Amino acid sequence: MKGVTVVDHPLVQHKLTIMRDKETSTAGFRRLLREISLLLGYEVTRDLELTTKKIETPLTTMDAPTLEGKKLVFASVLRAGNGLLEGLLDLVPAARVAHVGLYRDHDTLEAVEYFFKAPSDLGDRLVIVVDPMLATANSAIAAVDKLKGRGATNLRYLCLLAAPEGIERFTKAHPDVPVFTASIDERLNEKGYIVPGLGDAGDRMYGTK
Repeated sequence: MKGVTVVDHPLVQHKLTIMRDKETSTAGFRRLLREISLLLGYEVTRDLELTTKKIETPLTTMDAPTLEGKKLVFASVLRAGNGLLEGLLDLVPAARVAHVGLYRDHDTLEAVEYFFKAPSDLGDRLVIVVDPMLATANSAIAAVDKLKGRGATNLRYLCLLAAPEGIERFTKAHPDVPVFTASIDERLNEKGYIVPGLGDAGDRMYGTK
């Protein structure tokens, strides 16, 4: 699909299979989500711009590569996004963090906002939106709408699983925001869950169901 990158690395796919298994424990699911977020993070940040700075190694002086520009922002869609966020912060500890609090109305499937906090200069930074599931795309679209409304212009969306219906809706609403995912699953069911999926990521991560 145009604008979508599927991270098909063997380690990503192996860990995802274990996460899909309903017998995987809460602790195991949480650990695997953190591990897989590191691997996904390598892909979503692959083309960050570099410059050089002069350093001294134990043997000589050299011009060494270093990241250019302002620190990036990870925007976590609460609550499940925090599972990806923790691993990404292991990868980029100096990143800024935004939180977008949204919940899905189970009758309408629409996203309802309850919290938003972000750095003030989003327009100067790459913003990577993180949420494990791109299902109906209602929450994803609402989160990106909010971030754009606060000035963000350079965004990427990172998720663990995506449904074809969600990708279609999201890319239509935000064609300028590339999507990175570990898998494009078969479909959504009548309740708006991804099939075969892995259930509710938040509930499995926090043991709340």
